[in-house]
Amino acid sequence: MSLLETTTSLKPAQPEITGKLSKTAGYYAAFIALGLVTAALGPTLPGLAEQTRTTLSQISYLFIARSLGYLLGSFVGGRLYDRMAGHPLIGNLLLVMVASVFLVPVMPILWLLVGVFVMIGAAEGAVDVGGNTLLVWVHRDKVGPYMNGLHFFFGVGAFLSPIIIGLFISDGIAWGYWVLAVMIIPVAIWFRLLPSPPIQRTAYDGSAKVSNPVLVALIAVFFFLYVSLEAGYGGWIYTYATKLDLTTAAKAAYLTSAYWGALTLGRLLSIPLATRLTPRVIIAGDLSGALISVFILLLWPQSQLAMWVGTLGLGMSIASIFPTMLSLAERNMTVTGQITAWFFAGASTGGMIGPWLMGQLFESIGPHVVVWMVLAGVILAAAVFAALLVWVNRSNRQSEKRVL
Repeated sequence: MSLLETTTSLKPAQPEITGKLSKTAGYYAAFIALGLVTAALGPTLPGLAEQTRTTLSQISYLFIARSLGYLLGSFVGGRLYDRMAGHPLIGNLLLVMVASVFLVPVMPILWLLVGVFVMIGAAEGAVDVGGNTLLVWVHRDKVGPYMNGLHFFFGVGAFLSPIIIGLFISDGIAWGYWVLAVMIIPVAIWFRLLPSPPIQRTAYDGSAKVSNPVLVALIAVFFFLYVSLEAGYGGWIYTYATKLDLTTAAKAAYLTSAYWGALTLGRLLSIPLATRLTPRVIIAGDLSGALISVFILLLWPQSQLAMWVGTLGLGMSIASIFPTMLSLAERNMTVTGQITAWFFAGASTGGMIGPWLMGQLFESIGPHVVVWMVLAGVILAAAVFAALLVWVNRSNRQSEKRVL
């Protein structure tokens, strides 16, 4: 082949690479927006309770409201992404999120606020499913590092959110929410202008892999447990720290930010690891680190140092669990929008049940229930992960293929 022919053959690849990068950047921006909204609820729970004249156990119903909306958004969104262009859909959903976030600090009645959080959750669920699904469609079998990057940028938003809230918390929570809403508007406009990837019908190797119902169910249950502990701890660590008089209100907001910041750093560090280690090794290490961090919190419950070390350790340990499990799923089945919706149905149910149950037990048992529930979640997640590996290994032996 001549030099001219070689150069000509390389030309079509450059626009494709540029297109992939621009789409990936869009998904990353959308996940910053998700993180901003998701992490705002925890530090504002006491303020929202005061705004609606309710107790902490009553205001915890906001977790259920958002998760019910998330569940609905995940299922509806999953079907829509298999049928229509994804980017305009994400752009419109982000605008719904903006409008809903603007309404949060002006709702004086709990059930009106519940309705707003159902809308927020529905938009979050559909955007979450879309970002993960479309990223797989763009990068196919090389999605691992990009998937960790996607969830890293969720952590960026979650890290920044409590800091922004903390800057305004002395004057109330309204300006904090409104600033977050304004930050999302440019991202929504960007998606309205970004070309969508083609809908995926086959696996990365061109085959039409049949989805394994048992594997889908195990992954969904795993996501239920993982998100339950991640969202539960992130949502209640602020109130946990202040009720035990471990720190001030402002510093508790920064503790929440530190938790999401550690999760963000862990996802950043996991990007190169995803190119070198198998999913099973990464997840096993994550669960082990989470156990150690929870034991630190339990052994020294009145220590500020232990609270910070345990919180940072937990955030960093669980950081790569979600994206790594999605990468594992991509290796073993065709990841369609509907399949992703089932995964996120498990995740959204966990985000609903875990924080809500913590809120119900918080006042009756005490703040320490938060850490004990996280411990139970880690142990159960480890058990489900072990069952998942057994099933995958058995399926591999039957098909005589190594997929992990």
